[in-house]
Amino acid sequence: MEMDWRQRRTVTVLTAVLLTLLAAVLIVLGIRYRENRQEAPEEGEPLAAASMTVEGYSALVYSNGSTTLSFTVEEDGAWAWENDRAFPLRQETINSILALLINWRPQQTLAAEEDLSAYGLDEPTGFLTLTGADGSVRALSFGKTTTDGASRYVMEQSDPSKVYIIPDTLFTQMSIPIYDMCDVPLLPLLEESSIRSILIRGSESEDGAPALVTILTTAKRSGEDGPVTWLQGSENVTANETVRALLEDLRALVFTKCVDYDPSDEALTICGFDAPPAVLTVNYTTDTGVDESLSLTIGAPMLDGSGRYVRLGDSTTVYALPTAALDPLMRVAANGLDVT
Repeated sequence: MEMDWRQRRTVTVLTAVLLTLLAAVLIVLGIRYRENRQEAPEEGEPLAAASMTVEGYSALVYSNGSTTLSFTVEEDGAWAWENDRAFPLRQETINSILALLINWRPQQTLAAEEDLSAYGLDEPTGFLTLTGADGSVRALSFGKTTTDGASRYVMEQSDPSKVYIIPDTLFTQMSIPIYDMCDVPLLPLLEESSIRSILIRGSESEDGAPALVTILTTAKRSGEDGPVTWLQGSENVTANETVRALLEDLRALVFTKCVDYDPSDEALTICGFDAPPAVLTVNYTTDTGVDESLSLTIGAPMLDGSGRYVRLGDSTTVYALPTAALDPLMRVAANGLDVT
């Protein structure tokens, strides 16, 4: 039997009342759940003090006991090294530190003893101060590591009644040298088919004889099909083993790190740039058909033997290139290309 309009209205009203009551119950339960979570946070969960976003900060200062670094947020939202705002700072290191602070998960929380030497906090090994965009400050003091060396004692300066044990990951990130945070430039991918010429200049000899210069050329243009023919003068050196090794290494060139961003004249001398043993100039064509040039000045071997000091173009910044990628280049610079 169909319901009349009065019955339908009654059903509609009762349904609305039931839905309202149900929503109210869910709200009450949600509030109680949040209150219980705030009153008794579980071990390993983020603490309320760290519940801010990465965008909510304006400054970061920390010390690992030997080096103190200061960073500020620029107008574009990027972090900058306060000592030199033009320094090409890789953002990942700072953001990883912020992520560890935001997701603050102590392994253990202890009631602080009166004698802080038990944690190495009587004379902290480091500190960190994070300033929020609203001017709020969060400050940490770092003590010694735990007996297994994998964790560290930390105190929030706003609450000296507690000592936290956290993984040593945060302090490890704070120990990264500033030059290891440099965003090193990417060198172009030098495919053999895109290279038009290669010039390698050696160092001038002590008796004043001119530097040895080796020039390799090809008439092939980027995008053309067929094999590449390499010439030294009129000599076809395409199959020369040193040329093949050189082309292979040019394709794999990559800076491994920044050694000195703004070196002094004395530092440049120590790095061997007063009389560089090799200068490389590669003329190539990009994928879009634009002619470009790459110039590298190769300096002395690095002290650890892992590579050589290198400068890019007219920049004075010193980078590192691995030794394995420079072997044929240095041989040609010193002795020329053996075509016999």
